[in-house]
Amino acid sequence: MAPKNQRWWLTQDSEQIAINATPERLYQMVADLRRMGEWSPECQAVEWEDGATGPAEGARFVGHNRGGPRGLMRWSRGGRVLTAEVGREFAFVTEEGGHESTVWRYRFEPVAGGTQVTESYDVKRIPVWARILDVPTNRHRELLEGMRHTLQQLKTAAEAMSPASDQP
Repeated sequence: MAPKNQRWWLTQDSEQIAINATPERLYQMVADLRRMGEWSPECQAVEWEDGATGPAEGARFVGHNRGGPRGLMRWSRGGRVLTAEVGREFAFVTEEGGHESTVWRYRFEPVAGGTQVTESYDVKRIPVWARILDVPTNRHRELLEGMRHTLQQLKTAAEAMSPASDQP
């Protein structure tokens, strides 16, 4: 049997990159979901909901996305922050049809010269129509490329910042 991330349907996968910045700085950049469109090729904008103003466990948001062939597919999806541990981990789950759909996770591990950032997804549930669409659009490849792009954009932005911006 093929590993979960090599089946024709989506299940889980991850990408990682070393960035010359502190885990705390990188966490702050990623956890400010309103900025996700600066890093992600798919997420265009995020709005906090229900009085939330920033990353905290249980905070709700709506993400507006664009993807698929030639970026012609557009959709919005609600979500909820699962983990908000400064400098360690930020995770959220998106929702589809009133059910938890996909968990997105960012882990920050100090390494020599900076931080190893791992972005991952874990599909919990998606509707049949989405699974059918995943095959001809090669959604798995699209997600891997998107994670690589997101992490590279994060690296470029973080490494361009002054080290003084790491100070509280």
